[in-house]
Amino acid sequence: MALVLGSGGVRSIAAVGIVDRLAVEGIRPDLVVGCSSGALFGATIAMGMPADKALQAATTLWSAELTQQPRWRAYPQIVAPKLAGFDADFALRDNRLIAERLDSAFGDLRLEDLRTPLRVAATDAQSGEPVVLTKGPLTRALLASMAVPFIFPSVEVDGRRLVDGVISDPLPVGAAQDADLVIALGFDGAMPRRVDRASRLAAQATTSLINNLMHARLAAARARGQRIVSLELGLERKVGLWETAALPYLFEAGRRAAALQLPRILHLLHDTAQARAA
Repeated sequence: MALVLGSGGVRSIAAVGIVDRLAVEGIRPDLVVGCSSGALFGATIAMGMPADKALQAATTLWSAELTQQPRWRAYPQIVAPKLAGFDADFALRDNRLIAERLDSAFGDLRLEDLRTPLRVAATDAQSGEPVVLTKGPLTRALLASMAVPFIFPSVEVDGRRLVDGVISDPLPVGAAQDADLVIALGFDGAMPRRVDRASRLAAQATTSLINNLMHARLAAARARGQRIVSLELGLERKVGLWETAALPYLFEAGRRAAALQLPRILHLLHDTAQARAA
């Protein structure tokens, strides 16, 4: 069974609650696949970090202060592009603090050394193609998967410049085609309430594209015959992108979402076991 986690900001921590509830039934994923924040919190699951430790780590691994370090060399390109030129790797924010936090949490762990296999979704910055990382330094893979274009610089991995996986595959169920069953947690991006400025118009268009891409890829995976159980958190209130105060609430939402689909999950796992025994 594979657990596939999409990009959802702090909401992705609900995956820890999902795994916690499934463990009560003796169910544990054989594979974790994650994109962006889903890769980050998926890593805590893949390394076997206890739920309480994962929630504690999330307060430093996912914090608004991580986006507040300016990348000073970008500003001359904005103010005087003809004089400063333009860097194809343009980014407004520095990613060094994120790298430091990741190093502190995961050290020199490699993807291939984790307790549960982890596949990290990213995007080739040059071609736009989806990239799935299965080996190499964990910290670098996560840094690449969370490198939001224009905000953070791309990350070089094996000679390729990589950016956030959400651009090409927001919920990478296709990276788990070899799993008998996929439990998927995806998130639709929130649309702007009002489109009264250019930045919100751009956000509306980008969010629509990513949401549609996620649903199209999910439908294509099902059409290929993948057995996928999609979980819905059913949040009763809006949770901000960086709202770490909501971590306990999201953890419990994940547990409830897993419990709601538990009969179906158990049924499908039973069918799989019977098919293998036949």
